[in-house]
Amino acid sequence: MTNWSRGDEPIVYHLDLSPVIDGDFLPDHPSKLFHNAADIDFIAGVNDMDGYIFTSIDVPRINIDLLPVPVEEVEKLLAAYTKDKGDAALQAALSLYNSTWEQTPSQESIKKTLVHIETDFLFLASTQAALKLHADNAKTGRTYSYLFSEPNQRLFSPIFLPYPSWIGADHTDDVPYVFGKPFPGPSHRDLSGYMIAYWTNFARTGDPNEGGLSVPATWPSFNSTGQKFVELNSKMDESYVGENMRMRYVDLWNNVIPSLPTIIPAIIPE
Repeated sequence: MTNWSRGDEPIVYHLDLSPVIDGDFLPDHPSKLFHNAADIDFIAGVNDMDGYIFTSIDVPRINIDLLPVPVEEVEKLLAAYTKDKGDAALQAALSLYNSTWEQTPSQESIKKTLVHIETDFLFLASTQAALKLHADNAKTGRTYSYLFSEPNQRLFSPIFLPYPSWIGADHTDDVPYVFGKPFPGPSHRDLSGYMIAYWTNFARTGDPNEGGLSVPATWPSFNSTGQKFVELNSKMDESYVGENMRMRYVDLWNNVIPSLPTIIPAIIPE
């Protein structure tokens, strides 16, 4: 197959992201330490295309609307992320990610799927796992989940190409809204005001809805029986409250694939 991308060796494999359990600062794996935060209020969330910045490096053709991406790139990227678990994991992932495609998938569907794969694998699955661990271990601490979905407003991508027409919220796109960047458009100023209100209320009271600043929708807490979240968007109202964010995909990466036996590569003697 033509080497269209580096999707068979994603850039994340060249980044050191693992916790170092040193017995002092980090006495155990972080997943086993959430009891220490049982009385601490917690907010965590993702952007709906958080993985775009990584996908644009792994499959550069997604950056330009006019350049086609072969459908095989989806399988190649999934194969890279499931290689330790073998073909069973690959087939489980592939059948889920292509389940919403048209009979002949459009270029937009293929490119969005590639971004969703990296977003789910790198950001969403681990964030949802952390939220659940916090909620499961909480005593007085409250847990809140969000999805930031305001489409990207920047003109250029990290590799200095125009963003595609279908782009959502890329990695860190939420940050300027939290800090009140002077946006020119009223809708973006509104969203910034919403987020400042939520974050300020939370800092004051531990509840993003209470603290003196009005908010456009009541943000429900996340718990084991109702994994609710608020979708942060300039058009948001009370209808922008959801539950079980991309649950099938979260379950795939956090439960289905880890439960499969690890494939040990054969050692070929010299």
